[in-house]
Amino acid sequence: MPPEITLTDAPTPDTWKAIVGPLIEFNNGRLGRAEARRPLALLLTDPQSGEITGGLYGSTVFSYLHVDLLFVPESMRRKGVGRKLLSEAEAEAGRRGCHAVSLDTYSFQARGFYEKMGYAVFGTLEDCPPGHRRFFLTKRLGKVESIEGAA
Repeated sequence: MPPEITLTDAPTPDTWKAIVGPLIEFNNGRLGRAEARRPLALLLTDPQSGEITGGLYGSTVFSYLHVDLLFVPESMRRKGVGRKLLSEAEAEAGRRGCHAVSLDTYSFQARGFYEKMGYAVFGTLEDCPPGHRRFFLTKRLGKVESIEGAA
């Protein structure tokens, strides 16, 4: 008898675990070792309110850092804040044994910024969202050091 397929727009954390658990087990069996995903976040915090106003969110797995989100408030742009966030994430990825970074951005976002940081486009989705493009970028990491104090 075939399995029942259920569509939901409200999956629970247990739903995630039921799918990701066997997938991780499968992957680890093919790799011959366990490969754990580790979250990585750098937060921009307002010094007066303590509110998080932006930052970088991603994870490391399979010797890669994947950047899911990078947001710098308009008032902080063009002051080196994004560069510092990304450089610090790259440095931590290097300390975790990663050899590369992957991320994506839209045509109305920051492709030029990433390319100035040494990233190269390896794929493009046309008309995603309609009238725009989604770019997938990567960067190989060499010896990366923290740029503490950079503007």
